[in-house]
Amino acid sequence: MTSSGKLVVVGQGYVGLPVAMRAVEAGWRVVGVDVDAGRVKRLAAGESYVEDVSRDRLAAALDSGRYEPTADFAAAAGFDVAVVTVPTPLREGAPDLGYVVEAARSLAPLVTPGATVVLESTTYPGTTEELFGPLLEEGSGLTAGDDFRLGYSPERIDPGNPTWRLENTPKVVSGVNDASLEAVRAFYDSLVDRTVSVASTRTAELTKLLENTFRHVNIALVNELAMFAHELGVDVWEAIDAASTKPFGFMPFRPGPGAGGHCLPIDPSYLSWRVRRRLGRSFRFVELANDINDHMPDHVVRRVIDMLNRRGRSVSGSRILLLGLAYKRNTGDSRESPAARVAALLADLGAGVFAADPHVDPAQAPGRVALVDADAAQIAAADLVVVLVDHDAFCRDLVMRHATAVLDTRRWLPAASTRAAGAPADREQTGALPGPALDSTADVPAAATDSPVRVVVPAPRSAPRRALIESL
Repeated sequence: MTSSGKLVVVGQGYVGLPVAMRAVEAGWRVVGVDVDAGRVKRLAAGESYVEDVSRDRLAAALDSGRYEPTADFAAAAGFDVAVVTVPTPLREGAPDLGYVVEAARSLAPLVTPGATVVLESTTYPGTTEELFGPLLEEGSGLTAGDDFRLGYSPERIDPGNPTWRLENTPKVVSGVNDASLEAVRAFYDSLVDRTVSVASTRTAELTKLLENTFRHVNIALVNELAMFAHELGVDVWEAIDAASTKPFGFMPFRPGPGAGGHCLPIDPSYLSWRVRRRLGRSFRFVELANDINDHMPDHVVRRVIDMLNRRGRSVSGSRILLLGLAYKRNTGDSRESPAARVAALLADLGAGVFAADPHVDPAQAPGRVALVDADAAQIAAADLVVVLVDHDAFCRDLVMRHATAVLDTRRWLPAASTRAAGAPADREQTGALPGPALDSTADVPAAATDSPVRVVVPAPRSAPRRALIESL
């Protein structure tokens, strides 16, 4: 235990809750504030909705007596350190800092001389000094840097990553002056193995945007390359693997159905918006990357149409099974997931859209999608299976044995099993048995329902099947 001070963490989501848990383990007395009363109730009952925070870890924090989830900012009075981890979404292409503004206004009356306040929410360079700090000063009557410490430290939470966690991921820290930097660094030194100091809050804010813009642009590169490679008859995945053997000057990125999550579809746009607003110029790399990644779901649907057409089938009336609704593997985080766009496009074309994802909360599933289990019956009943997320919970063998055709956007299935475009795929051609007759419930197209429903179909007769498998 390294501290007995009081910490308030504003926002108890994918970023704030792990910070709160780690701080409790480091000896801090933590008040976790969230305006969502439902979240607070679940946390108080020991129910974690963040996969990186287990129920046992949350229970230990509650049992320690040093963690209090609440929707009442009054409970944060007398804090030594406050960390703000609220969402910063885009609204019609512009940053929405409404949650940051409200957090600052709620914290300001509670700021006392000597306290430290840190913003972690992703934002554009200048936010801490030009918006967040002045709001704290206005509401407290104190001066940032002199009376209280103020800094920025970008979050680097990677949901579902078992290797790089909060405590062993280097933490970038900054302050509005030297005293603030020292206070911010001292706080995070109590939580993480290594801190990295930068000279200003603007630099720290840009660091976060740079990290995700780098990923966004390179993902867009391989996504566009994947489109062209398919048309040229080249296996882009094999080319990427081969290029990865170069020990210098190359870093592998891999294509997928689009960019999702709370960072990639949003953070680069913050930077582009700031450049255009402040400098009057366009950030062309970001805008091009946005265009490519935003339209990857359209490319996926075009591939679905092509695969069905080559088998003499129309999208309209076909049964499509989507494996995965989250934006990344082994998490339930569906924020900005490209799966929602894929599902909507297919439903618009008249397909019956079914989806399986054991991680995603059914309440977060897209509309016009029937939720099912990724079992042999559902796989065999589908005219086409689309692998959108390579969750460990999905069984490759089931897909290989029972699917008629698969579009694999993650190269999840063994490359050796992939057949060239146009290879025989119909059940009659491959010697597989016809799929099972569907009951009346399962036969209702997913497009006919406004909310997710769970559908059950009879188990298929066991028979070997050679599926037509194509990669993105």
